Amino acid sequence: MDSVDSKIVDALKENSRMTVSEISKRVNLSIPAVTERMRKMEESGLIEAYTIKINRAKMNYKLLAFILVQLDRTEHIQSFRESVTLCVSVLECHHVAGEYDYLLKVLVEDTEHLEYFLSHTLKNIPSVQKSNTMISLSSLKENLNL
Repeated sequence: MDSVDSKIVDALKENSRMTVSEISKRVNLSIPAVTERMRKMEESGLIEAYTIKINRAKMNYKLLAFILVQLDRTEHIQSFRESVTLCVSVLECHHVAGEYDYLLKVLVEDTEHLEYFLSHTLKNIPSVQKSNTMISLSSLKENLNL
């Protein structure tokens, strides 16, 4: 990846719907050259997806929580991972070092839905020994990419 590729990626991070024509003007390359560079970045896996950022509150998802999860049995790790990745409310799942095994970023409508997620979804996954939930009061910075 050279500096031109980096500029193309920066433009796409700003707006993934930016046209190739707009990007070509920003990076001073022809449209076919930009198209080819983007194709190569997609094929190499550097660009994984084009996405959008949705206003969660306008979609009525107003509660963001971070949940630390501790598992009690290592033989259930795979089933835990499979279960968590199927949960629509789980935006992110990170395997972490320390007292807890996983950190979940969870988005739900309200406290009632969070309670349901904790009591009926998370606690019913085999080997979940304990969890610690932190509710986000506000988000000062939240980027999708570096």
